[in-house]
Amino acid sequence: MPVMLDLFCGAGGAAKGYADAGFQVIGVDLHPQPRYPYEFHQADAVDFLYAMDVYGFAGIDAIHASPPCQRWSHMSNCRPGLAEKYPALIEPTRGLLRRIGLPYVIENVPGSPLIDPVTLCGSQFGLTAEWPGRGKYALQRHRLFETSFSLADPGEHDHSLRSVPVYGDGAPGNRPDMKGKGFEQLRRDVMQIDWMTRAELNESLPPAYTAYIGRQLLGQEMRQAA
Repeated sequence: MPVMLDLFCGAGGAAKGYADAGFQVIGVDLHPQPRYPYEFHQADAVDFLYAMDVYGFAGIDAIHASPPCQRWSHMSNCRPGLAEKYPALIEPTRGLLRRIGLPYVIENVPGSPLIDPVTLCGSQFGLTAEWPGRGKYALQRHRLFETSFSLADPGEHDHSLRSVPVYGDGAPGNRPDMKGKGFEQLRRDVMQIDWMTRAELNESLPPAYTAYIGRQLLGQEMRQAA
């Protein structure tokens, strides 16, 4: 089974998608991740990549990296001077990934400096859920993906359904349609994640995104090997 190294892994949303696609997954994060569902190592992800570059590596077939997005988030850029307080980790991560030479994926938020990224949206994967008594809601959650291999855009985004906020503190804010019993379960249902805390969910990727990417990567690797 091919092995995906999952850097800046958080609680494992991206990992679940790669596992669903057919990868064995190994996670690395600076912080403890007690709910990460696969093999986990607590370490600085950039230092981990540097060690791979210097000392070599074995048994890793591809790398996914999700550097913290706070520097590029809409919230940070709405407050003058806040974005600069967060480290710029995309460029050093990309540089090391290119030196190592394995197939890689870098994920981040809209506005981040990714190169020729594909934007994925929950509507492209049918990420919807019923809120009992209120109807159907959908996940948008746009995320950018830069890859070292060809990644097809899965198509148009359909924003016709009411969207569910999965960001910030996870609260509905000033949206009265998001208040009431069942809101938290709705967020878990549209993300297709049931093992995370509220805060972890807000930082996560829907597994459907990386399952799509992982299957494309495996398909290309198999064609090249044939």
